[in-house]
Amino acid sequence: MRRIVPATEPYGHALVRARRSHCLSAHESDPDRGEPALFDFTQEEAARGWRSIDDVVMGGVSASRFASTGAGSAVFEGEVSLEHGGGFASVRSPDSIAEQSGLAGYGGLALDLRGDGRTYKLNVRLGREFDGLVWQHAFTPPAGERRLVRVRFDELAPTFRGRRVPTPERFDPTHITSLGLVIGDRQGGPFHLELWRIRAWRATERR
Repeated sequence: MRRIVPATEPYGHALVRARRSHCLSAHESDPDRGEPALFDFTQEEAARGWRSIDDVVMGGVSASRFASTGAGSAVFEGEVSLEHGGGFASVRSPDSIAEQSGLAGYGGLALDLRGDGRTYKLNVRLGREFDGLVWQHAFTPPAGERRLVRVRFDELAPTFRGRRVPTPERFDPTHITSLGLVIGDRQGGPFHLELWRIRAWRATERR
């Protein structure tokens, strides 16, 4: 079971509007620091167990990996190919989050990261099925800048195989089993997303 550890790295206040996301500069103190970190990639073991699920499952040739940098962060990187009807790459965390039972009372997640200007999606699963319902939110952090991307739980959209679907299921953060990241912006080429932490966010203050 992955241990919940306190997040201590400072973040910033300067609000930057990115496509369907809320990004903050990572240079100043942030009022949410100290909230529980679901994944603290400053610890190398936090990146273990994440697995790639790329478009090879449908005949594509895109490839990705998720690994510790060995320097206090982790990377989701690889290359997206549009050949053979493909066009996406993704990774998924171990199914261990529900065992932590620490998300009651929280309203969202905060991702401390540095992007490359491309659009990614955060995947949140409430079950352990390989091909079940996925709650998604897209974000586009600016290239080369470390940012805190905040996602409210009520911004997550229910999807199945990348398409939004109606569902009577209510999103309950205490039932989250795993997180994931996907890139499928219909652009081929290399990508690189570096992460320091993914942590809970109370989502009570103005963004």
